[in-house]
Amino acid sequence: MSDAPDKIEQEESLFEAPPMGEQERMVEAILFATADPVTVAELAGRMPHGCDPAEALVYLRKRYEGRGVALVKVGDAWALRTAPDLGFLMQKETVETRKLSRAAVETLAIVAYHQPVTRAEIEEIRGVSVSRGTIDQLIELEWVRFGRRRMTPGRPVTFVVTQNFLDHFGLEGARDLPGLKELRSAGLLESRPAPGVGALVEDDDGDEDDGDQSEMFDET
Repeated sequence: MSDAPDKIEQEESLFEAPPMGEQERMVEAILFATADPVTVAELAGRMPHGCDPAEALVYLRKRYEGRGVALVKVGDAWALRTAPDLGFLMQKETVETRKLSRAAVETLAIVAYHQPVTRAEIEEIRGVSVSRGTIDQLIELEWVRFGRRRMTPGRPVTFVVTQNFLDHFGLEGARDLPGLKELRSAGLLESRPAPGVGALVEDDDGDEDDGDQSEMFDET
């Protein structure tokens, strides 16, 4: 009796996806070993043919609910991060604060809330010019990046926040940014002084500022 059917069945089994439990383990291993968030497409590229990383992520996220490590979505990617309520345990080992100038904070906030936004639009909202040094600092921090050019005269470049910005502040997307009420209650939003109360001075980066340093965004 021919063993051809057995050979065909063996060949087909080579292309079968591993059980979902095994796929969960694969996704977990990749995310654990990768510092940066990983997209579903990147997961699929590393896993065996026929795997469904998107479904594995759903099961894995449920498995991590209530644990010390959480599976979080950052933009269109995924990462394993310390549970938000346990972040205080890592402060002594991982947090190094460097304050941004008020000009940088305001520029970053405008980009985050109004993206994609041009430099001219940032200046219009702030009411003062934005120095190249301020933009360069935010780009160097990898919190802001260049977006698409506007289809308007001069085709000005736009700016948008990066996935690193979202990851740093534990946001899934720009829509999760806090509102004005939350910013005020947290003491992160202050009213500008009335005209004539405080004189504008020039920052080290050449931008106009009021001389204050803000703690709204700290680099870690």
